[in-house]
Amino acid sequence: MLTVVSPEEVFEIIEKNFTKINDAEEVNLTDAVGRTLAEDIIANEYIPSFDRSAMDGYAVLASDTFGCSDSIPAILRLKGRIQMGECLELNVSSGSCYYVPTGGAIPSGADAVVMIEYTEDYGDGTIGILKPAAKGSNYVFKGDDVKPGQAIISKGKKLYSAEIGSLASLGISRVKVYRKPVVGIISTGDELVDITKTPLPGQVRNINSSTLISVALEAGALYKDYGIIEDDEDLIAKTLVKATDECDLVLMSGGSSAGDKDNAAKIIEGLGQLYFHGIAVKPGKPTMLGVVNGKAVFGIAGHPGGAYFISNVFVKALINKLSGQSESAAKRTAVLSEAVSSNHGRAQYIAVKLEQTDDKLIAHPIISKSGLITNLAGADAYIYIGRDCEGLAKGSLVEVTNVI
Repeated sequence: MLTVVSPEEVFEIIEKNFTKINDAEEVNLTDAVGRTLAEDIIANEYIPSFDRSAMDGYAVLASDTFGCSDSIPAILRLKGRIQMGECLELNVSSGSCYYVPTGGAIPSGADAVVMIEYTEDYGDGTIGILKPAAKGSNYVFKGDDVKPGQAIISKGKKLYSAEIGSLASLGISRVKVYRKPVVGIISTGDELVDITKTPLPGQVRNINSSTLISVALEAGALYKDYGIIEDDEDLIAKTLVKATDECDLVLMSGGSSAGDKDNAAKIIEGLGQLYFHGIAVKPGKPTMLGVVNGKAVFGIAGHPGGAYFISNVFVKALINKLSGQSESAAKRTAVLSEAVSSNHGRAQYIAVKLEQTDDKLIAHPIISKSGLITNLAGADAYIYIGRDCEGLAKGSLVEVTNVI
């Protein structure tokens, strides 16, 4: 009989008993995408490094434009045209202006830029200003984006394109990131055959290895596949010891229930420590978590649907902890398209397809048995229904969590 914990207790156990991998390595900036930053990034220069224009227009003194209009334009002498990339010692004095392109350096003396749409070139060396400009109009000041000493990105942040661009703007070509965790994958069961084979009656393809490998890669980890291990306690134990010696986290699929050949809990407890055996959740109730050789070991039910949810919810959380990531999966609010019944005593994860209409995001539940996987292929996210919930009515607002 399983002694179960709640989903909330699983997260507490992960938080309490496992720490990030402190090994860090320096990689090229473009190789850091999806990696977790191992150091705080502090700016050592101004971005931008000069005052620049936010619009195509004319750099002016704002005071020269006060009171002007279409019928009474301010007439300014055009002193020149600034080219992109130029940073000349130019000066705007009262009664004069310079043309400046978007992103171009603004000459000293000027304190505003008038959009070209509000000007008229008379062709005689003068420009008519047709609309007043306030100080700072269409102006990007030196250091508006970044100033020296400013914290840009904090340690523990997963790096995406925005962060990579920010680092590039600071001239950072290499960055220190945490080493990727290595996840060992073990599938157990006499009934399993390779996915390239046609199963005989009583056999099934080894779906879970592919699912768990994908989860590891999605979470930014590396993997090591130990293949299919027959239901032999000594052989499974030997493989588990080898995997915990070579990996940071081991996922063992199958053998987690209470049948005659379900020995995963006994093996983990015999080699190390078992934190729990069973989560009050559907699907994936027989899940277990322990530690062997100082490494985390998840025992995951062989049912593909259960393995899918357990790995996406709990395994990814542990990989994130090992990776030093400080962020969680993106969540949004959606409207439930149909009623969902409760599960009486167990929390429940339900996959959903998302549909964006003009005014709302709609979540369409995908109801699946734990042994099935193919109808989950179109899932965009999942919803969580607490164990004390009596069900959700059609039209309920629900929090949806992205699968990745």
